[in-house]
Amino acid sequence: MLRVDDLVRPGLGPLRLHVAAGECVAVAGPSGSGKSLLLRAVADLDPADGAVSLDGAGRESMAAPAWRRLVAYVATEPGWWADTVRDHFTDWARALPLVTRLGLPADCAGWPVTRLSTGERQRLGLARTLVTQPRMLLLDEPTSGLDDAATAVVEELVAEFRADGGGVLWVTHDAAQRARVASRVVRIRAGRAEEAA
Repeated sequence: MLRVDDLVRPGLGPLRLHVAAGECVAVAGPSGSGKSLLLRAVADLDPADGAVSLDGAGRESMAAPAWRRLVAYVATEPGWWADTVRDHFTDWARALPLVTRLGLPADCAGWPVTRLSTGERQRLGLARTLVTQPRMLLLDEPTSGLDDAATAVVEELVAEFRADGGGVLWVTHDAAQRARVASRVVRIRAGRAEEAA
C-alpha cells in the first residue's frame, strides 16, 4: 500500500491519501490545481515535506532511483534522452510484447525519437515503465494523446497491472475514464485533496 501523510510542497498540501494494492485511485481537478505536483512529489521528483511510504517502507529509507523504480511516474510527455527508441529500453525483447500490444510495430526499435507522434511517445513511455515492474504507477494523463482504441489498450494493461497487485494513482480530466478505471476519486482544489462522493 502507498501511504501519503501530510505531504506539503509549494502550491500543494497538506495532503493525505492511500492507495491499496490492486486499487486505482483517480485524481481529478481543474488545470493548475496541483494534480501533477502531487504525482511528482510522491515520486520524489520534486522536494516535499511529509511522509510517503510503500508497504511500510518510508521513501527516505531507500535511494531515490530505487524508490522511483517501485513508485513509477509516467508523465503526460515522457522524457527522451537518446536518438532511437531502443536506446530508451534496458530490455527490448521483454518490452516488445507490450510495444506491439500498444499498436506499434516491432521495427519501431530503430526509429528516431523525432519521428514519434505524441501518442506513440505516450504508449512507449508506458511500456518502458511497465517493463521495469513497479509496484505503484503514477499516471499523469497517459491517454490524452490517444484515440479510443489505443486508450482501451492502455486501460486493459493497467487493469492487468492491478490484477497482479499493483496500485495506481491516475490523473485524468475524463469523467467517463474515471468511472471505468477507478474505485475512488480524489479531487484536488487549490492544492487540497478531498475524497469525491
